[in-house]
Amino acid sequence: MNKVNVSNFKLSNGDEIPALGYGTWLGVSEKSSGADQPAEEFGFDFDGTDIPKLLDALSYAIDIGYRHIDTAHFYRVEPEIGQVVQEKINEGVVRREDLFITTKVWQHYHRAADVEVSLRASLHRLGLDHVNLVLMHWPMSISQEGVDEKIDYLETWRGFEEVLKKGLTKAIGVSNFNIEQMKRLLANCNVPPAVNQIEVNLNLSQTYLVGYCQANEVVVVAYSPFGTMVPSRATLNSPEPKLDNPAMLAIGRKYGKTVTQVTLRYLYQRGIVSIPKTVTKSRVLENASIFDFQLDDEDVATLAQFDNGFRTVRPLFWQPYENYPFDVVPGQKHVDIPIAMRKWKNGANGDIV
Repeated sequence: MNKVNVSNFKLSNGDEIPALGYGTWLGVSEKSSGADQPAEEFGFDFDGTDIPKLLDALSYAIDIGYRHIDTAHFYRVEPEIGQVVQEKINEGVVRREDLFITTKVWQHYHRAADVEVSLRASLHRLGLDHVNLVLMHWPMSISQEGVDEKIDYLETWRGFEEVLKKGLTKAIGVSNFNIEQMKRLLANCNVPPAVNQIEVNLNLSQTYLVGYCQANEVVVVAYSPFGTMVPSRATLNSPEPKLDNPAMLAIGRKYGKTVTQVTLRYLYQRGIVSIPKTVTKSRVLENASIFDFQLDDEDVATLAQFDNGFRTVRPLFWQPYENYPFDVVPGQKHVDIPIAMRKWKNGANGDIV
């Protein structure tokens, strides 16, 4: 069996985080009465079709050397993730201390006391007594009924500091925080966030935000590291690069690597952790085979030119809510938050609280 050797970055608490992880978000299926309708106008349902493939791919990932697993309450798969982890421990493939496991607290657990409620529920579903990192999934506080609770994320952060004190997690961090929110949090916390997990890819370099985080010892973790490059994420009029982009293919040929490997290597050389998601074993191996080459300055400059601020993830139904972290797209009509974003049960059968 092929093996991978993933490099690490250092967190502010002294622990190490693998520079590449296995992302476990399976996504949503879109419901539409018309193929040309924008996604935000017709809603979403969670798509659990690929859960068996996800678990098989995760098991394989651990077998070949992955040690970083990224999940969340919202992803619905914590029970299954925990089962795979326990199986690999029982098989002697890994010890618990070898793994770096991240989960996240959703929007309707933003009262300080509710952070512990959420994390303990995640630990129960995962079958663990602690995680390595827990993140505030979004800075907005929204109830299951879709009501803007307007809870200050500084209050929520007090709850994160408490679960850290209690040993339920080894590190605490945030996700989807913009530069102003990061500055305010760092100026008003007792324990600074170890991580900010945000969208970063060739189209969305987030240079200022990444630089600010790194200057303040906050590790940046990139979700959607391929943006709309891969066909499953492509949309009408989404920008280059795509998998057949000539410049990308030329760089790949130069190093004997694929376009996606070049992309992940570029992020790694920026000091950014990536958590690509795939349920295909060949791509699990491919994604982690990026630590044996170095992009030269000319290629780095070529890749940097694809940055145009295009967001792959833009949940427009959250725009009216306090602490929405992205630039607001004007002229959008009101759209209710999809029920799948507000209420759910966990596990492949949707029957685990």
